[in-house]
Amino acid sequence: MQKTFYSNGKLLISGEYLILDGAKGLALPTKMGQNLIVEETQTKSIHWKSYDADGSIWFEEFLSFQEIQDNTTTTESVKATLIKILQVANTMNSNVFSNSEGLAVTTQLSFPRNWGLGTSSTLINNIAQWFQIDAFELLHQSFGGSGYDIACAQNNTPITYSIANGKPKIAQVVFEPEFAKNLYFVYLNKKRNSKSAIAEYHSNKTNQLTDYIATIDKITQSIIDADNLEVFTQIINQHETLLSALLNTETVKNALFPEFDGAVKSLGAWGGDFVLVVSKENPKSYFVAKGYETVIPYQEMIV
Repeated sequence: MQKTFYSNGKLLISGEYLILDGAKGLALPTKMGQNLIVEETQTKSIHWKSYDADGSIWFEEFLSFQEIQDNTTTTESVKATLIKILQVANTMNSNVFSNSEGLAVTTQLSFPRNWGLGTSSTLINNIAQWFQIDAFELLHQSFGGSGYDIACAQNNTPITYSIANGKPKIAQVVFEPEFAKNLYFVYLNKKRNSKSAIAEYHSNKTNQLTDYIATIDKITQSIIDADNLEVFTQIINQHETLLSALLNTETVKNALFPEFDGAVKSLGAWGGDFVLVVSKENPKSYFVAKGYETVIPYQEMIV
């Protein structure tokens, strides 16, 4: 018997690190995501195989049920992270493994895993569906993070996301800008480690955090309400300036694209993954000339 699960990828348009402290952000599920296929076997083990978007196998391991139950490794590796997630899932619902003679598990990404669209979050949400457990709790106990990416994995519309009293607060919103044809996502050719980025944020937090959060909440709503390109561009630039001051980090436009005729906004963890580009003209030739060949129009990326 075969079971298949699927989760959407994610892009965080506003809020960034401040979501960890209660700010409200706008998050967009992507058309690309990851599936997970589970088949029962008689092998007394788990044969795990993960495929990248190009069809290549990027991870393959045989895991014993005992290995998952007894995991004590402290090494940073793909295998150790996977075992940790499965170990937590098993403590939340032990029936999946206790009733199994063996499993063949296959994951398949529809985006390149170095893009930062949610290789981990889509995996965690798929495993949570498989085990019939709470994906947010699985994330909290295994990988950590704000959880907005799990919310994107579970939704097929734009959402606002915040954390209230330690619990996720999710609202589906209408975000269908008439100027979507002027929005693009550009990959910066490097993946940002979310854990290290979050650690840096925590070390740089200021006593003005409450004011920053209140301002970000207003900006998020202004982004959703923006009815023309000029207003949207102003709001995006305001967001960049605010986060630049908070993080004591130069904006990505000033650092990499100072002469670009348009707006460029970091998304999620600053310093890698994708940026949002606002441009009156198709900017692909500009970014390709700079060495950034992955330029995806909004309509091709967002659900």
